[in-house]
Amino acid sequence: MPKNAYQEDAIHYGAWKLFIVVSELGSLTKAATAYGTTQPHISRQITELERECGGRLFVRTGRGVVLTELGRRIAPRIRRWIADTDQLTNDIRATADTPVGAVRLGILPSTAHPFVTTLYYRLKEQFPLIQLTIREGQGAQLETWLENGDVDLALLYRHSATPNHGDVYLSEVETYLVGPPGDALTGAPTVAFRSLNRLPLVMFCRPNSWRDRLDHVAAEHGIALNVVAEVDSLALQTRIVSNGGMYALLGPYAISGATRSLQLQSSAIVEPQLLRHIALAVSQQGPLTLAGKTVMQLVREIANEAQVGGMPVSVG
Repeated sequence: MPKNAYQEDAIHYGAWKLFIVVSELGSLTKAATAYGTTQPHISRQITELERECGGRLFVRTGRGVVLTELGRRIAPRIRRWIADTDQLTNDIRATADTPVGAVRLGILPSTAHPFVTTLYYRLKEQFPLIQLTIREGQGAQLETWLENGDVDLALLYRHSATPNHGDVYLSEVETYLVGPPGDALTGAPTVAFRSLNRLPLVMFCRPNSWRDRLDHVAAEHGIALNVVAEVDSLALQTRIVSNGGMYALLGPYAISGATRSLQLQSSAIVEPQLLRHIALAVSQQGPLTLAGKTVMQLVREIANEAQVGGMPVSVG
């Protein structure tokens, strides 16, 4: 029986989707694993697609497959067409109030656990059609991703007391001076900000709005901050501190995560307190999808639960 137009379109969509998967994986065997089928079956589908195209799409090599000139020429258009088709399907489902589709969330390193872990499993349980993609970076990088539309949402620090640009403030947290075990300066519950004068510090690399804020506060109080190491890796920062000889300025979750594997001690900074606002920021590049709004709401719920439970939501 001849295929109707709908059947042909469906077959073509699946075949072109396979074309993109194979081109990205560079292997028929890997594509077969991803599809839960056999390599010969994938090979037959690609051969049939090439027959309909009237030209070879892949060249077989000893290490897999690579696109031919024809394949390279059409791949960007096919990728855009598939993305548009998938988005149309998601939009149709969204009209039925079903959150579906990809949501890209930018985070700072210390949000990976437990906050983002909680978010991931809650989405999996309550909204399985939402695909959450996590990108980890430092503050300036997250800001760039938001501006460029590379992420839809981001969890980051804000220093202003008033939210703007659609930000949602989730929590306010203190900053701690972190030192090695047995250190006299961090042995008390609090430490005055003036004690940081010329103290050897390991801090995040510039550009960094937090570094700018600390420089401003230091100038106001007539002290000098002595940054002897710039390290964007939170794990490496805490490792350096635990070895002795340097200090870091971190939030409670960063400290909590590090002390599971390292010996550290910390003291809250006072006179003045260094308070930061944990914000959920939204990209201004296009409207937020229903899936994005759903993730945003879940983030707020988890933050509220953490506050009620007595654990501040911190990202660094």
